[in-house]
Amino acid sequence: MLSPAAFADVGVVLNESLDEDMDRISSTGHSAVYFSRICPESPVRLRLCRPGETGSVMSNYINIGEDQPFEWNIVPLNIYLFGVEDPRNRPLFGSYKIKRLLEDRYRQRYLAGYCTVASCINSQKAEWREMVAATLIRSIYIFAVDTTVEQDQQFIAEFNAATNKNHFNGVTRNCADFTKHVINTYFPHSAKADYLNDFGMTSPKAVARTFTHYALHHPESQLRIMHFAQVPGTIKRSRIVRSGTEQLFHSGKLAVPMTLLAHYALPVVTVSYLTTARFNVQKAFEQLPASLFAPESAAPDAEQQLIVGTPEEWKDLRRDLDSIVDENTAGEARSELSQFFKQIDETGAPYLDANGAAWMKISMDGRSSELGLSASNVVAPRSDSALSYEFLLTRVSHILKSPTHARETMLEFQQDWANLERASARKTLEKNALRVVRAESARGVPRAF
Repeated sequence: MLSPAAFADVGVVLNESLDEDMDRISSTGHSAVYFSRICPESPVRLRLCRPGETGSVMSNYINIGEDQPFEWNIVPLNIYLFGVEDPRNRPLFGSYKIKRLLEDRYRQRYLAGYCTVASCINSQKAEWREMVAATLIRSIYIFAVDTTVEQDQQFIAEFNAATNKNHFNGVTRNCADFTKHVINTYFPHSAKADYLNDFGMTSPKAVARTFTHYALHHPESQLRIMHFAQVPGTIKRSRIVRSGTEQLFHSGKLAVPMTLLAHYALPVVTVSYLTTARFNVQKAFEQLPASLFAPESAAPDAEQQLIVGTPEEWKDLRRDLDSIVDENTAGEARSELSQFFKQIDETGAPYLDANGAAWMKISMDGRSSELGLSASNVVAPRSDSALSYEFLLTRVSHILKSPTHARETMLEFQQDWANLERASARKTLEKNALRVVRAESARGVPRAF
């Protein structure tokens, strides 16, 4: 079983971009701040974490949507990433139905005094929702460095005493400006804007890139990078974050602006991007990987392979999966496997248990079954064995076919693979038992009760 490791740090959270609104064109993503030793006393007040707590994420938006126009909210780290307090109950399937359930659960448990008007409760545009189970809608990177208790205590005192009122401005006071301000409170001038490559604005990628460069020039800060992949499911996949000039070169939607720039600004843009803005987030993670779930005793080199995995290991796993699929499915059955997520999302009825773990009620062939959709229940006795196996096979297939920036860590995938093996063994055991019962019934052998 995975257990969170203890860190004491602050970090830049870099969220991949969503296929909606301006982010569809700009691909800028979102920026926030991670703390491992600061936790929410409330969504708008800070305190030091207590034993067993894993930290928090602080973020600001155009419109958080609560009863008062707060500049920022802070939520527990596991709520931000997974929508539940215990990562063992994290969802393994991402759909808007499940995300809405997790959002409502968070609102009832944590926002009771801050979200009472209809627009906050019901509007899907209230952006407090993006701070609940964020990995269902996008992949996330966290660039973290060491802090001292004194630094954290000073930050808590300053922010608890300051006015928390929203002054969001997309050009001069956006989410990246907020993150830059918080990080520079700890380490002055460590996070910066890149006005040339981002056309006069501060972008999330610029803050992550400049903070990384600062940390690499200060090895005592112990820079480490965590990656949380978007959960497989029916929600459209997020996209890598880009700077302004980088997006000009990669987006077909900006072909016309590029043409207009061709005779005038394009040479300047090209030089600027190639000389100052290039930063591969995934490669940075692979060079300095960390995980909330890595064993504390692992040596640095061993931990790197444990978290990232080698190309040969991933290749072998894809080969093993192909053998499993060929052995168990063929033709139409293989095609049905690719549609499994869509089918259960359209026909099933999801719900959460008392701990926030997700379940799906599914009616098939005149009978009702339940499927566990969280790490803690996917192979639980209540979870239908055939459905669990098909679900895990679909999930593993999705992960192995994903590009590296959208793929979970090897450490997490090993748990998926172990669950698939358990589900396969359970399915085979139940099938054999049913075969025996049918054979005995055909021979007229009475059953003992």
